[in-house]
Amino acid sequence: MNIILLGPPGAGKGTQARILVEEHGLVQLSTGDMLRAAKTSGTDLGNKVADVMARGDLVTDDIVIGLIAEQLDGEAGEKGLIFDGFPRTLAQADALEDLLDKKGKELDAVVEMRVDDDALVERISGRFTCANCGEVYHDKTKPTSQDGVCDKCGSTEFVRRADDNAESVRVRLSSYYRNTAPLIGYYHAKGKLRPVDGLGEVDEVARDIRKALGV
Repeated sequence: MNIILLGPPGAGKGTQARILVEEHGLVQLSTGDMLRAAKTSGTDLGNKVADVMARGDLVTDDIVIGLIAEQLDGEAGEKGLIFDGFPRTLAQADALEDLLDKKGKELDAVVEMRVDDDALVERISGRFTCANCGEVYHDKTKPTSQDGVCDKCGSTEFVRRADDNAESVRVRLSSYYRNTAPLIGYYHAKGKLRPVDGLGEVDEVARDIRKALGV
């Protein structure tokens, strides 16, 4: 089974991808993780990635497709893939479809995690993380049991992402709607789109995704 998780930043794609990995043995294919791994791999394609990143340039779609092709040729391609963060544009969607076709594979479904913008801004801008163990909290929905103390490890050090504020989140949402939202219509026309409510509790969203995928 090969699927795409589609939705704006903060919709919970990473969390749901990890659940699918645990439950069905799929491989989560994150563009960022692929690029970081390729950079130090020593392969021809990896050296190209390292060179591009060293110059501060954007990695081209051709390079990313090449990295995905390597994954499809390996064990990940046999287990099934979750595409997280790719494709982001219609051109990338076309390139991915061509690649899957060449490899004799198929995209089974695109799970669109629908969210309300205002609720999403509140969700993201309230997040903070334990600097020691990485446990994620929220000012309103998941505060620490004891003020200023991590429930999991007892640390008193917490961090917030610099861009986890209302203004930055709305900028990121604008970019998503401009560049990535057109994929919703693209995959709907192909009969691949499976919309779910992305703002429920984690277990509820996971249940809805299972239902949408028929697993």
